[in-house]
Amino acid sequence: MKMKLRMKKRTYWGGAAFLASLALAGPAVAEDASVSDTLIHLAYSIDTFYFLMSGALVMWMAAGFAMLEAGLVRSKNTVEILTKNVALYSIACIMYMIVGYNIMYGDGNGVIPGLKLFLGADNTVDAVLKSGGDTYYSGMSDFFFQVVFVATAMSIVSGAVAERMKLWAFLAFAVVMTGFIYPVQGYWKWGGGFLDGLGFLDFAGSGVVHLCGASAALAGVLLLGARKGKYVNGKIHAIPGANLPMATLGTFILWLGWFGFNGGSELKISNIEEANAVSMVFVNTNTAAAGGLVAALLFSRAWFGKADLTMALNGALAGLVAITAEPLTPTPLVATIVGAIGGLIVVAAIVFIDKAKIDDPVGAISVHGVVGIWGLIAVAFTNPEGSLFAQLIGIGVIFAWVFGTSFVVWLALKAVMGIRVSEEEELEGCDISECGLDAYPEFTKD
Repeated sequence: MKMKLRMKKRTYWGGAAFLASLALAGPAVAEDASVSDTLIHLAYSIDTFYFLMSGALVMWMAAGFAMLEAGLVRSKNTVEILTKNVALYSIACIMYMIVGYNIMYGDGNGVIPGLKLFLGADNTVDAVLKSGGDTYYSGMSDFFFQVVFVATAMSIVSGAVAERMKLWAFLAFAVVMTGFIYPVQGYWKWGGGFLDGLGFLDFAGSGVVHLCGASAALAGVLLLGARKGKYVNGKIHAIPGANLPMATLGTFILWLGWFGFNGGSELKISNIEEANAVSMVFVNTNTAAAGGLVAALLFSRAWFGKADLTMALNGALAGLVAITAEPLTPTPLVATIVGAIGGLIVVAAIVFIDKAKIDDPVGAISVHGVVGIWGLIAVAFTNPEGSLFAQLIGIGVIFAWVFGTSFVVWLALKAVMGIRVSEEEELEGCDISECGLDAYPEFTKD
């Protein structure tokens, strides 16, 4: 399986002294194994384990999205949005296994990816040893790490279309999004396609993941329309979430999971240089989130005359999205500034999008789309190898592809099965119409 093209390869032998000490402390791989082979075995195990643990952290972000979205919708839609989140994760895992992974990391001509079904066998011991350390983690660990990213992109969509979309229409879209739309644009960058050749930089997915998810969400929201009662007689009516403690918990879970999201994207930790790089990524990820939250909190206080919790939470997420495109090269202070600018942008974007009568209950389009664009642009100023021209091309290509294909799919679903619940079903809540909560009166909310 091809490795991801997210960073320049660093020398395998940089951690030889460290790994040699581990080799002497532990059992020999085989009595006649050379020191070189032993080091390769150990490095492969360490990097594979790090990859798997990073993937597990990103998988935990699915819980964060579920809690955040459930907290920001009304109680009568809680069960339905939780169902969407757990179901979309499962669909993403299956579709990416069947076809998505091979589209993203298979053969192609740089623009049109190849097509192959199902996963191949993992790396053999002989193949790893013959590579001399160039193959340094399990192919299956790579798949696991990648599949939780595609699930993250799909989770972004669920919050934006909350409280009025049909459950089965959403899940049908998830099949196409995770199996085809996301992998194609992922191939153009991380699979070695033409965006990668142009010099477009996106370390961990401000564009490939976050702008992608927001673009698909925007297409769906425009066709879906606003919730009943949101915009009446030209006025905007706030529809507060039912459980802000849950939304806050969800934000903290996402914050934690982001260390796997960004840290794992360094791809390696088995030598001193890489361990230092991962540490810098962790620090920058954390401080960007903090900068985003503080900036959003202060900005909302200055603008609205109060400390707005939802703006603060979205500020933290905005800081995380902003630094995701390049969390390694900035200093911690610069990373904080990048996150803080993201926090300022997200407050303004949420207000502007609301005034444009684009109803996004959780602010997903602002957080992941608008701030995702900022994060990609910031790369041109924080990475010496960054090019503003290449970054703008990447932004335009990802948005055009994902928005265009998503709009067509949403439009087809609207014609075939409908994408919006009826007005009566929306008023009584999607928990009843989509999940049959009235069949369990002990759980029915007043």
